[in-house]
Amino acid sequence: MKIEVIKLVKNYGWIKALDDISLSIIGSGIYGLLGFEGAGKTTFMRILSTVTAKTSGEIYIDGISIENKKAIRKMIGYLPREFSFYPDFTVYETLDYFAVLSGKKFLRGEIYDILERVNLQDLYKEKIKTLSKSMKKRLGIAVITVKDPQVIIADEPTAGLDKEEKVRIKNIFFEIGKDKTVILSASVAEDMEGCNTIIVLNRGNVIYNGMVLEDACMKFREKEV
Repeated sequence: MKIEVIKLVKNYGWIKALDDISLSIIGSGIYGLLGFEGAGKTTFMRILSTVTAKTSGEIYIDGISIENKKAIRKMIGYLPREFSFYPDFTVYETLDYFAVLSGKKFLRGEIYDILERVNLQDLYKEKIKTLSKSMKKRLGIAVITVKDPQVIIADEPTAGLDKEEKVRIKNIFFEIGKDKTVILSASVAEDMEGCNTIIVLNRGNVIYNGMVLEDACMKFREKEV
């Protein structure tokens, strides 16, 4: 699996959200996207996921142009910062519903297996409206993995969680990252711990792209106001 980004630009009127970004993501593992609010993280992820159109530049995922939305969407699982569920659905009903939407039909035991991966198997009868924020995040992960995508993109999945829940969420992604490409964003440097590669964005520009957390943190904090 290779993601190649070439001279990517995104403008919102006169505001340049992404400014001539070029980078490559190669192979399975955890890739961290670090930056303050307004750095361009969400815009970058939404373009990769075909949710938002780019202004210019090229993106190829496994050799397929981002312009081929149908093919790209089969390869991508995107978890936005806010993920909406039907509040009166149970956990089981929610996962089964999204499986059908993605063209999958699972046996009951297969649904339980997916829930077990995110430690929600004992809550399968619980209604969505009773779940905590962390539980909903974990259910979101289950939903985006149900179609078995090659690339997982998650926008600040640990934001607003306590330390214990952050570890729980990250461990799920670390397990997924053993054989898939996982891209996680964060606005807190400590949330990048464990990533194989860290990309730091500032005002739409890549200011660091490497494997050393300390170096990434240094670049990140240089831009701290």
